Amino acid sequence: MLIPIPCVVMRGGTSKGPFFLSRDLPRDESTRNKVLLAVMGSPDKRQIDGLGGGDSLSSKVVMVDASSRPGVDVEYLFAQVSVDSATVDTAPNCGNMLSGVAPFAIEHGLVAADMPTTTVRIYNQNTGKIVEAVVQTPGGKVNYEGDVRIDGVPGSGAPILLNFLDAAGAKTGKLLPTGKLVDEVDGVEITCLDFSTPIVFIAAQSVGKTGYETKQELDADAELLARLERIRLKAAVLMGMGDVSGQVLPKVVLLAKPAKGGNISSRYFVPWNCHAAHAVTGALCVAAACSIPGTVAASLVQLSPQDPSAISIEHPAGRIDTRIIIDGREPDGMPAIRSAGLVRTAKPIVSGVTYVPGAVWDMP
Repeated sequence: MLIPIPCVVMRGGTSKGPFFLSRDLPRDESTRNKVLLAVMGSPDKRQIDGLGGGDSLSSKVVMVDASSRPGVDVEYLFAQVSVDSATVDTAPNCGNMLSGVAPFAIEHGLVAADMPTTTVRIYNQNTGKIVEAVVQTPGGKVNYEGDVRIDGVPGSGAPILLNFLDAAGAKTGKLLPTGKLVDEVDGVEITCLDFSTPIVFIAAQSVGKTGYETKQELDADAELLARLERIRLKAAVLMGMGDVSGQVLPKVVLLAKPAKGGNISSRYFVPWNCHAAHAVTGALCVAAACSIPGTVAASLVQLSPQDPSAISIEHPAGRIDTRIIIDGREPDGMPAIRSAGLVRTAKPIVSGVTYVPGAVWDMP
């Protein structure tokens, strides 16, 4: 017997995958992971027997439900489903897929729509942080059409504003997990920062790169990938994350001075290959690093004197624009980053049911 499970396949930002109501999936984590692997068709490099697209950016799952937390509307859990191994990782967050959470919640009656916009407060179970999403809802219905374009996605759509609140220490509990602005690993200066997601920042030139390479050029450099992984593993220990072999956090970012009209150039690794564009949470962490004097990023960024809070990040598919709001200083003297935001678009692609074998989920 095949078990039908309701879902909506959505594009969120530059990523894509199925969205579920949490109550429609198994409560047991082990069984749930088996179901998600079956849904996506993993492990298989083509994911031919499931909804996955054979790429990390299209092998993502979002689970949403109403929240009983004060001041929170809905909760969501993100899962990165491996393409070619039987693993499901709920450690990271995905800001791109997050852009589809509020529209999905409104469409499924979890949040009542206002006019002309609806603000949805979302609790991210991956990080324990809250994000505000502002969705266009003229006439009390979600509008997906508009003139906002984001690099890496064809066409345009309605803006979805994401404001990440109190995002420092998302996974480690500290903005600077090592306690230092700059550390040295294998002779390379790095900055370890945890803002919306933990990242190891490296100046591209310090590992023999320009920082303007394409994804294909970087992915083909096996020696570079191996070197970055060695640095990442050692940096994770310094960050108090322990042995992260086989885990996707922390990420690695190669930085360079801007070359195409932005404020800084970034190559974001996921972590074993280069992102085709840029992760949203990663972009916010880049922007935060650019705003903290003394970091690797601060030495490369070229901020606008007129609007230093607006930071445009160049990536392989174009640019992603962010805004960092700083309100004074923390007790340790670090900038107090109160919120970080950016605009994405999202769109439902198909709604219906997906099927998994009864042997995977012996559903009552």
